[in-house]
Formats: sequence, structure tokens, C-alpha cells
Amino acid sequence: MGEDNSALVEEAAKKSGLLWLDLPGLPQPRAAWHLWHDGSAYVLTGGDGEQPLPGLPEAPSVRVILRSKDKGGRLVTFTARAETVEPGTELWDEVVPQLAKDRLNAASHDGQTERWAAESYVIRLTPDGPAEGPGEHDDAYAAVRPIPTPAATAGPPPRLVGGKRRRADR
Repeated sequence: MGEDNSALVEEAAKKSGLLWLDLPGLPQPRAAWHLWHDGSAYVLTGGDGEQPLPGLPEAPSVRVILRSKDKGGRLVTFTARAETVEPGTELWDEVVPQLAKDRLNAASHDGQTERWAAESYVIRLTPDGPAEGPGEHDDAYAAVRPIPTPAATAGPPPRLVGGKRRRADR
């Protein structure tokens, strides 16, 4: 990875809690929350209520897309070596407490790391090869949209009863 773009990868990964993974067998990249630590991104997948990233635990490498926090467009893309962090290792003990601290909307924090050790995968994504900065790669990132979900609001937004309208709403 070029010196200029490695700094860009580090800065973009530290500022954003979200990255996009181009996973094998999926039609478009999938968003994933992560922790950037010591030159690698760490993501959690698998287990009840955790982010589904199908194919990641088996993949030897994956394409990672980081977006600009300000504008939301693709900022840098790189290929990362994917390695499973095994429970009970020194790396697990170093990274998992930080992941748990960042996991804000967990159903329950009680026994969370023990559940992850039993049911989930923590995957270390280490940049491996050149990174492509803005304008270096003509990809369809701008066309990437979140995957369809039944949790979307159907129809018009709810009405506000008894509220005072703001000037911009008139």
C-alpha cells in the first residue's frame, strides 16, 4: 500500500465507525460497524442479534470500502487479509473489550464477550496491497444502497398533533 494512501486508510477508518465489505456471493457491498486498532479493522459477525456478514469468516481476503464521514462518498478502497481472532488469545483479550465498549445497541451487555466467544466471529481485516484513493477507481460505490428491509416506514410520515409548525415547514 502506498505511503500516502495508508495514512488515508488509517485516518478514514479511525473517523468512521462504519465500513463496507464486498463479500463473496453478495450482489453489493454490506455495511459493517468496526473497531480500528493497531493498523487493522476488527468486525464482529455471527450469533444472535449481531451483524450478518455471510461468507466473511471463510474468506481469506475481502475488499473494504471506507467512505467520507462528511459527504458519504467513497474515500478509499483496499483489499484486506481476513483472519479470525480466536477466543482466549492475547489479541482477543486486547480487542474484544474495546469492541464490546463500542457495541452501543446490544440487547444485553451481561455476558456479551462470553456469548461472542461461543457464537460469533471476530475478524481482523489488515490492509494487504495498494489502496485506491478518491478518483483512482471507477466503481459503482455511489450506486450502493442499504439492503432492503421490512423495517422501513411505508406511506407518509406520522402527523404531529398540536405541534407548532416551524417557518421552514410552511
